[in-house]
Amino acid sequence: MENTAEKNATLLNDLIEINNDRIEGYTKAIELVDATSDADIIALFERFRQQSQQFKNELTPLVIKEGEEPTESTRLTGKLYRLWMDVKINIQGHDRKSILASCEKGEDVFKKVYQDVLEDIDEIDERILAVIESQAEVQLLAHNEVKALRDKA
Repeated sequence: MENTAEKNATLLNDLIEINNDRIEGYTKAIELVDATSDADIIALFERFRQQSQQFKNELTPLVIKEGEEPTESTRLTGKLYRLWMDVKINIQGHDRKSILASCEKGEDVFKKVYQDVLEDIDEIDERILAVIESQAEVQLLAHNEVKALRDKA
């Protein structure tokens, strides 16, 4: 049976993994968009990649504080999602709306992982909780921004 510190570290590593997925997902999206006509969303995707890198930088010392090693991996579901994104884009084309819709789905998964961690985490330090809640709030704004752009496309 896991103790509280191990469980919390596992959950924090889940957040690091989803951020790794998000970084790779936006890297893939940047490769797929037209650099000439979609410079605005390239800048947005780059901002979200940097945002997830910052989230990882905030989460890493928290995992260490719980006595565990921070992960560098991604989730299997993230790898499968990026593969599906490749197939879908190749079939439907590299249009702005399709890419934004795929990114929105990724943001939905990101949001769900954060919600699950917030529901599952035990006896957590208030500082750790504040970091997780703050990241979840910032990500929700990102999700809404992607959704609004998709709706306009």
